[in-house]
Amino acid sequence: MAFDIEMIQQVYNELPQKIDEARKLVGRPLTLSEKILYSHLDPNQVKEAFVRGGSYVDFRPDRVAMQDATAQMALLQFMSAGKPKVAVPSTVHCDHLIQAKLGASEDLKTAEVTNKEVFDFLASVSNKYGIGFWKPGAGIIHQVVLENYAFPGGMMIGTDSHTPNAGGLGMVAIGVGGADAVDVMAGMPWELKFPKLIGVKLTGKLSGWTAAKDVILKVAGILTVKGGTGAIVEYFGEGADSLSATGKGTICNMGAEIGATTSIFAYDSKMSDYLAGTGRADIAKLADQVAQHLRSDEEVYANPEQYYDQLIEINLSELEPHINGPFTPDLATPVSEFAKAVKENNWPAQLEVGLIGSCTNSSYEDISRAASVAQQALDKGLKVHSEYTVTPGSEQVRYTIERDGFLQIFEKIGGVVLANACGPCIGQWARHNADQGKRNSIMTSFNRNFAKRNDGNPNTHGFVASPEMVTAFSIAGDLTFNPLTDYLVNKQGEKVKLEEPTGWELPPKGFAVEDAGYVAPVKDGSSVEVKVDPKSDRLQLLEPFKAWEGSDLKGLRLLIKAQGKCTTDHISMAGPWLRFRGHLDNISNNLLIGAVNAFNGETNKVKNQLTGEYGEVPATARYYKAQSLGSVVVGDENYGEGSSREHAAMEPRFLGARVVLVKSFARIHETNLKKQGMLALTFVDKDDYSKIQEDDTFDILGLADFAPGKPLQIQLNHTDGSSDLIQVNHTYNESQIAWFKAGSALNLIGKEA
Repeated sequence: MAFDIEMIQQVYNELPQKIDEARKLVGRPLTLSEKILYSHLDPNQVKEAFVRGGSYVDFRPDRVAMQDATAQMALLQFMSAGKPKVAVPSTVHCDHLIQAKLGASEDLKTAEVTNKEVFDFLASVSNKYGIGFWKPGAGIIHQVVLENYAFPGGMMIGTDSHTPNAGGLGMVAIGVGGADAVDVMAGMPWELKFPKLIGVKLTGKLSGWTAAKDVILKVAGILTVKGGTGAIVEYFGEGADSLSATGKGTICNMGAEIGATTSIFAYDSKMSDYLAGTGRADIAKLADQVAQHLRSDEEVYANPEQYYDQLIEINLSELEPHINGPFTPDLATPVSEFAKAVKENNWPAQLEVGLIGSCTNSSYEDISRAASVAQQALDKGLKVHSEYTVTPGSEQVRYTIERDGFLQIFEKIGGVVLANACGPCIGQWARHNADQGKRNSIMTSFNRNFAKRNDGNPNTHGFVASPEMVTAFSIAGDLTFNPLTDYLVNKQGEKVKLEEPTGWELPPKGFAVEDAGYVAPVKDGSSVEVKVDPKSDRLQLLEPFKAWEGSDLKGLRLLIKAQGKCTTDHISMAGPWLRFRGHLDNISNNLLIGAVNAFNGETNKVKNQLTGEYGEVPATARYYKAQSLGSVVVGDENYGEGSSREHAAMEPRFLGARVVLVKSFARIHETNLKKQGMLALTFVDKDDYSKIQEDDTFDILGLADFAPGKPLQIQLNHTDGSSDLIQVNHTYNESQIAWFKAGSALNLIGKEA
């Protein structure tokens, strides 16, 4: 019996009529994404043929999922909303706070002691408000959701940017900030700009060394880290139907790296098989009854160029394995050209560590294919030249692959099995050989590879590939090796060649697990007490942000003019800072410490306009705040790409910043800023970025007439007495302007409660 089967039954019961109404409303055949979006409209939403990339629309998602790092702040906010219980099925997953160091057992024990206060808080809040709780060690949020909660045709939001993983089961699953999750859990509609649609037609069929991971590595190279912004990427075609459900999940998961709102595949027999294989045959039976509504209309597939804003075609039969990176997930290189790229770019050719698993690639299929390559090292007498780690995605996967002998194979080649948690993928990795000054290379089957992302070393060149390719490169220990064509010399001095990997989409003996790690909440949590120690350095109850003054903002100081890539990792680093995710004051000490100051090319070194001295960004912001002065953050293109972490929006707000002015935003971060009562503005003329000088003060003009579609003005006051008046755009609608005026979206929810 599946979780929330009654809710899923209701979704399917209402689906045919809602889709029929939407088709009449739009006046044409519908894509799968449109079917799900229109069938999840808020009842109070005025129904119309919405403008892709233009209309703000209120939706009613079916469920919410939160990981432990972001759940802390989300649930602290929910506690302030005055609601007795969550309005939709919701879950918390303890996966981010477990540091990878020695191995699964030891690391989990350490995490349970180190993070006891936070885990206890999350468990008690979940119990009180009717939220399902997944214990530390249960698995990574996205894998657990795919195994237990995702269902075709559903809609969910999650407080993690890789929530789209559930698109592998035909779900519109979108990463959001915690404030968005609070809206839905509090019974409010959730707002989203109606996405554009990018169609990816897949023909042919994967074979040999090529894996589902290579599809998204190829797409990332085509669309870049910005190309999917504001769009749903919808995969279709005979090639799509040939991929396993978990392979589809891998592709959707890493769609976050192209900025996509989400990614999705249509319902097919592979999804039905996976649902049945994970104990949800009842959902598959229900989905089969409405299967025609869980795919795009046939007219869409016949003439896709008429229904998508952009169309890409990839022949899986011709697709090569790819390796993406370093330092950005969209630098895509086919394996046949990779050795040349390594030499031409002078990337460190020695591979020091290979890491497989994570929420992106830890399915049974992934692990079995990687194990088939690892077994060859044993059979052919090969020495493994790189360190090697394995991160199972869930306890169910871990238990099953141990039963089937795969973990033993990895251990025999010298591999270390880590806890069922995020670990090195998010910087939770106590890498023992991480010399911060040494240029080195690692290869992972993860999704993200920004500088310092995995081990904190800016000189670590992180490459991303499929688990089987990572395993092969780890055996060779050399980035100039091509597993498809090259030979290796074994311990006996013989030349041997690795054969193509083999594996199973689902375990032949079925999945097995003794304790999946789930804790159900009590039916009535009214008597459950949630305690937060006022002296805690991990948790801190929230104080509401102040409402807008009712006038233009004048005399704001420049905090930093960030240059180049500025992701949420640059704005609010993870790694050791994860311990403070529930304490806004303490976590704010990492504000923008990774951003490059455009005036000196250094990180965490900005000028204090009042003292003339250079200091750390957070300290400078606190200085301005103590003087009752607001500040401005200026950024470059795609500002805030990467993680969904709302701390990157809450921290500048907490430390007195009022405005973030950039050339362009990543979607989630822009929304997070709006939710916290910030002004998220973009240059009308991007060249105006160059007009901003180090000692400038800012006057934000036109706020008395702040209205949708109406640009604002900013006066830049220079120290020589001159000034520049520049035009700035915004994407605020009436509701979002109300958030700004109230001081935050949460302030409005609190008033209504």
